[in-house]
Amino acid sequence: MRPKAPRLPARQWRLRVRGALLPLCVWLTAASPTAATETIVAARYSQPTTRYAHGVLGDDIEFGALELTVRETPSPQGPQRSDAAPSDSIVTVTLPKDRVFEDLTPRLVDVDQNGTAEAIVVESHNHTGAQLAIYDAKGRKIAATPHIGTRFRWLAPIGAADFDGDGQVEIAYIDRPHLAKTLRIWRYKDRSLTEIATLPGLTNHRIGEDFISGGLRNCGNGPELILASADWTQIISVTYQDGWQTNNLGPLHGRDDLTSALNC
Repeated sequence: MRPKAPRLPARQWRLRVRGALLPLCVWLTAASPTAATETIVAARYSQPTTRYAHGVLGDDIEFGALELTVRETPSPQGPQRSDAAPSDSIVTVTLPKDRVFEDLTPRLVDVDQNGTAEAIVVESHNHTGAQLAIYDAKGRKIAATPHIGTRFRWLAPIGAADFDGDGQVEIAYIDRPHLAKTLRIWRYKDRSLTEIATLPGLTNHRIGEDFISGGLRNCGNGPELILASADWTQIISVTYQDGWQTNNLGPLHGRDDLTSALNC
């Protein structure tokens, strides 16, 4: 039996443990809220399972369900009532037996920029491997990338933002961070994802780690992806400035270097 990943100190658990509840906008600073009826305010994985024993995140346990905490807010255009207040409910997405959520935690992002959050997840199929998928507040899968194509092939999300200034949200991940080590960037528009960039020689995860390294920062000049070089020797920044640009930020000695690089 594969050993389980080590547990984290209690004060860090809510932020990093697999399946932890996360508040809105920890992964992306979303657009300012507008009048909305339903939004996802928290999400977590549930129904742990060993039916997809890949173990890329340190143990053989993945998840069979996604639980969305959905907040319904009365429309300001409707009749005003003294008891009209936001109310929360749980929406559960249960996967078929040939799929799991192979992930650390759902990421809440306003991908369509309408003021309400969607959930971005990594979903893996027993025969075709991982895909990045987006679920709305009703538990519907509204968009997804193709599966990688082979069992036990994974992707590691990085961040989401309008990277190229076109007014649309793009989502970035590393395709097979231990094998292909390729950055892929997808644009969300009209309930679909379109791949707009592919950059090789980059990674953000090593087999068995129960965390994803690097991430997204904005130091005043637009969003930057902070990643490791394929051989884990250099810290690399990826930005869009009249095309996709990579910049070497210096040597990479350990995880703390990538964490520090996220601070401007």
